[in-house]
Amino acid sequence: MKKSKKLIIKKIFPKSKSVGKRPWGKEILLALIPKKISLKLLIIKKGHKGGLQYHHKKNECGYLLEGKLLIRYDNGKGKLTKRILKQGECFHFPPSLVHQEEALSDCKIIEASTPHFNDRVRVEKKYGFDIIKGLKSTRKKDIIFK
Repeated sequence: MKKSKKLIIKKIFPKSKSVGKRPWGKEILLALIPKKISLKLLIIKKGHKGGLQYHHKKNECGYLLEGKLLIRYDNGKGKLTKRILKQGECFHFPPSLVHQEEALSDCKIIEASTPHFNDRVRVEKKYGFDIIKGLKSTRKKDIIFK
């Protein structure tokens, strides 16, 4: 098979790869359309949660394949609101929306987002929470756009 044909097939059927270790579970990149969209599988273990955060540029949405997921988000007035999602429900976190996901049972989520891979601002202190282990805040100028 010619090299160009192999590249085309690789783009049509990308191989999944881990985005890195996560204390809450796994983050697997399923597909990347450069400068357009990334598609990931998130596996969050029961009782674990991500950081309370917002994104400068990243726009993300997700579909809960399995489990029960607690979403915390800022209601626009500086107060956190909670909502529980069940299998088959979706969420959307536009840029600047403070949010956090917590697995009430083992969860699998398909996430589609803009490909800003390190865009996060941790805000636990602002809302009176202890900072949990995890990825640190990123300055806007240091965001990686793939």
